[in-house]
Parts: sequence; C-alpha cells; structure tokens
Amino acid sequence: MTGKHAASRSSRKETNTRKIKQNRPKRKNKKGRALKTIGILLLILVIIIAGIAVGGYSYIVSKLNKMQQVQINVDELDVNKEIKGYRNIALFGVDSRDSDLGKGNRSDCIIIASINEKTKDVRLLSVYRDTYVQIEGHGLDKITHAYSYGEAPLAIKTLNTNLDLNITEFATVNFDLVAEAVDALGGVEITIEQSELKYINEYIKGTSENTGIESSNITKAGKQTLDGVQAVAYSRIRYTAGGDYKRTERMRDVLEAMLKKLKTKSISEINSLMDKILPKVYTNISSSSIIAMIPDLLKYNVTQSIGWPYKTQGITLDRWYGVPVTLESNVKQLHKELFDEENYEVPQDIKEISNKIINKTGYKE
Repeated sequence: MTGKHAASRSSRKETNTRKIKQNRPKRKNKKGRALKTIGILLLILVIIIAGIAVGGYSYIVSKLNKMQQVQINVDELDVNKEIKGYRNIALFGVDSRDSDLGKGNRSDCIIIASINEKTKDVRLLSVYRDTYVQIEGHGLDKITHAYSYGEAPLAIKTLNTNLDLNITEFATVNFDLVAEAVDALGGVEITIEQSELKYINEYIKGTSENTGIESSNITKAGKQTLDGVQAVAYSRIRYTAGGDYKRTERMRDVLEAMLKKLKTKSISEINSLMDKILPKVYTNISSSSIIAMIPDLLKYNVTQSIGWPYKTQGITLDRWYGVPVTLESNVKQLHKELFDEENYEVPQDIKEISNKIINKTGYKE
C-alpha cells in the first residue's frame, strides 16, 4: 500500500532547544494533557463491564445517550488517504472550565488511538501540542490552536493534512474528568519515585486550584493510593529523566491502575461512574457504532504509546514552537512504525508544507 493521496491537498528524539524550567509552570491552562484521554478508554471498559453484567441493550443505549453527540461533515476533513486495516480515532483533551467542549478551547492533549482491526492491538500516538504545522486559514501555527480556531473538524483536518491520515472520528473530554473518575473509583495505586516527589507536590497545588477539588501533598516515595488530583498531578510530571516519554509512561500507569480498580466495582458503583463520565464526553461516534464494537472490545490491547514528532527542535518566533525536523521525515517514519507501511511515500502536499516550515525556521536535517 502506498501513502500517496488519491488527490493532492493545498519516542521523539528530542533536540528541543527550549530551556526546560525546573519549576512547575504557573499557567493554569497547562493541564494534565495525555491523561485526559483516560476518560475515553475508561468509558469503553465501563460499557463492556456494565453491558455484560446486566445483559441489557436498552441499558447500554440509555447510558451512551448521555454523551454530548455532534455530527460533522466528513467531506471537510481532508480524508483522501486509505489506511487499510486500521481505525484511527482522534482523542482531544481541552482546557475548558465548564461543559462547553467546542470552539474556543485549545486541545492541550491530542492523541490518535490507532486500532489494528485484525490483531485488535491499539497504539496511542501523542501529538505534542506545540508542534508547528499548517492549519487551514491560519498558516503555520501550533497544532493545539486548530481546535480553538475550528473545533474538532479543523483539528482533525489539521492532523489529516499534516500527518497524511484518514481520521473521521473523535472524542473530546474536559480536564476535571480524570480527577473525578479516580475519586469515584476510590483512588488508584501508583509507585512514586523519590525524584518525582518535588514535582508531583507542585502540580497537586495547581491541579487542585484548576479542578476545585481539595487534595494533599505526597510525603514519601513508594507505592501508595493516589486520589484524583494526585493522579492527575502525577501524570503531568515531565521534568525528570525521560521528559515527555516518561510522562506518557506515567499516563499509562494511571490508566492501567484505573482499569484494574474498575474491575473490582459493583454494578451500582459502575452505574454511578458512568453517570459522571458520559455527560462530559463530546463525540461524533454514534451509540450504535460503539455498541457494534463491543464484541471486539474485550480483545483490545494497548500495546504502544508513541510521541510525535520523533525529532523536533524549538524556536521562538512570535512565541515558542516545536518544529518537526523535518515534517516530511517525521511523517515517513510515522507511517512505517504505526501502520507498517514499508513502501510509504510522502505525498507532494506534505513535502510542500515541510519545505514551507524549513524556509520559515531554517531547521532541516
């Protein structure tokens, strides 16, 4: 299969030159980015367990109908590529402080859940929010701004245009969802390293202020039960060894702990959790589509979490950006690693965007 489009469209190895500050960022909109997608993955497991336990189709439908459903025009998403055997879903975490998950909210978290329809393996591709890409109608800009400019449709189109993807489905969740879900589960067991203590306590304060949920500092390293705020704070740590790679690993640790805890809950407790989570999910995935997935969901296995771009370099123009070095080579590597496209060829329109970024920044391989 080739990676060329039918029609033309008009793990990172970090060389980031941005100075990493050793103090917690003070901006309140720096949310627990990757962890926000846990709400979506948790939602799927909740549906499975509850649906199997009660055996009620109408019960599942009634719960799914609590989601904020929206329809989008697929023809506007720049879907000109066929990726056989994979279902790609965009997951967005936004910094809204209310129930509005639409236009005007930046997507601090952007993850593509890529499902191998044959093996049922799921790979999570985290797209760094500051990545310098082409956004239709706005030129070169941070990819996080696409959602703010044009909500999910423009954000999806930006992913498709710059990464040569075929995404048509999305789900968006708000920041406080994870903290509430963890608290509803009674906390999660996580092992805190000594090097993480300083940062988790700095993030606990800011996360508590953002969510309005009270919490307390962690006083010692080792395995312990974290509440919702503490779990979100843990997922935000990025300044220890490993940087964003390690942060993604922390997100997965919390996710696995949540799923483990969920399996111990009663039907009534699961029902209560669903009532809290589902109204905060904003998606174009229909209830019938989710129900159709249920027979396969038990087979799904999250096998890999990847950060993208693989190679990036920071630059300050009107603000700081993370520049793919280069967009062309990063997209080529992505398709080889994520979709096993050994003979993938980068389409001409992405080459043009890549050259535009090089001309603007001077960064090339």
